[in-house]
Amino acid sequence: MPATRTRPPKVADERTQLLGWFDLQRGIVRLKCEGLSDEQAHRVLVPTSPLTTVAGIVGHLANCEDLWFREVLLGERGLAPGFGEGEEDDGFAVQGMSLASLLDAYEAACARSDAAIAERSLDDTGSTALHSVGEASLRWMLHHMLEETARHAGHLDLLRELLDGEVGYY
Repeated sequence: MPATRTRPPKVADERTQLLGWFDLQRGIVRLKCEGLSDEQAHRVLVPTSPLTTVAGIVGHLANCEDLWFREVLLGERGLAPGFGEGEEDDGFAVQGMSLASLLDAYEAACARSDAAIAERSLDDTGSTALHSVGEASLRWMLHHMLEETARHAGHLDLLRELLDGEVGYY
């Protein structure tokens, strides 16, 4: 999936705008990874947070996509790296995984999420079969994941600047 640089229409329905902003943030994640080597993607730049690397963030975001849109919304086990292994790292522990494989896992998780989202109303609630999150609407999940993805896109922006001086909103 190509990285998008397109903002949603300023006048559109709620779903179109919400999904448009979410897609833009996902695209920024991909853009911030373009051209990085595996060594750069795994380089620790924040000593107090050694899992916060470009690779770690991509793994985490794949994990979050599956957590909210597969496990919580559908009540099905997540498929992203780290699920089912008994680890509580939220996908950040990605040692030995190439950036390309992590981006592939992220793309696959986003595609699974998009398929689940497309079949439901924003008012639909998720399942508590795997996670007892209580009542959470798809609308809430999308807002949460938009916030999660945008926050980490900002982290990626800073990490990328520290790695090779590349700057820019998108």
